[in-house]
Amino acid sequence: MPQQENIPVYMFVGFLEGGKTHFIKETLEDGRFINGDKTLLLVCEEGVEEYDTTNFAEHNVFMHVLEDKSELNEENLAAILKKYDCVRAVVEYNGMWNVTDFFNAMPEDWAVYQIMFFADASTFLQYDQNMRSLVVDKLNVCELVVFNRFDPSYDKMKFHQIVRGVSRRTDIAYEFTDGTVAYDDIEDPLPFDVEAKEITVKDRDFALWYRDAMEEPKKYDGKIMSFRVMAACGPNFPKNTFAVGRKIMTCCVEDIQYCWLVADAPKGRPELSSPKWFNVKGKIKVQKNKMYRGAGPVLTVTDISPADPPEQEVATFY
Repeated sequence: MPQQENIPVYMFVGFLEGGKTHFIKETLEDGRFINGDKTLLLVCEEGVEEYDTTNFAEHNVFMHVLEDKSELNEENLAAILKKYDCVRAVVEYNGMWNVTDFFNAMPEDWAVYQIMFFADASTFLQYDQNMRSLVVDKLNVCELVVFNRFDPSYDKMKFHQIVRGVSRRTDIAYEFTDGTVAYDDIEDPLPFDVEAKEITVKDRDFALWYRDAMEEPKKYDGKIMSFRVMAACGPNFPKNTFAVGRKIMTCCVEDIQYCWLVADAPKGRPELSSPKWFNVKGKIKVQKNKMYRGAGPVLTVTDISPADPPEQEVATFY
């Protein structure tokens, strides 16, 4: 029997009583998912609702509980999978742990196929207010967020804005207290015309543009862009190549980072012994570039001139 190339990993993230266990139980009872493949159920957080393991063996499901975060390491995860001889993993992740910690602990042959975020709508706004960094951590990587116990009196826009402040690609579902489900259909247009051949990004909109360009780079392929950016260059940059971007804050001061794209200046890059502000205009081309270790948006600069820093140097999504 040929060896499987990757171990598919399905992650269910969220905080206590958010509905992770309930949804996983439904998944493991679904004939479309339970197809005989040996499945590791890796539980990193034991909540109020418990698993009924009566039929697990019959469906080739093997549950293992991680008692402590110290067990979250590549050697241990590989050993657990080998112990049960499983070919895929379903993970109920601890809401108080950063998702990146799991990514860093995964064996090389593990590949995340899907991440879903479950939240109790009655407590989610409090979590966002008091544990914003942990909420952003989950929203950054999930494909779908499900707000359980959603009362019809709740304002959907508050939930929508929190999700969209982090990701435009994440789907949003509201599961009401009567069991019905509705998907978010609030239109959230970008503050600039994506269809225009030339796009000028205002200072206040840079974070939104950057996230959209990194999530859907082909949308901007062939577009002429203008914006005020901080240019920088490192020792490993090829000749006439440099970085253009802004410092962006997603949720709090601790997560501010310089977010950039590759710029190519055929006429020569500016002197960049230290980062400097410029007004830059150029054409985007999505192509392979070693600075990305793959394909990404590359800006061919046609005009560049020194600029004063914007009034708010750190870009935000609000």
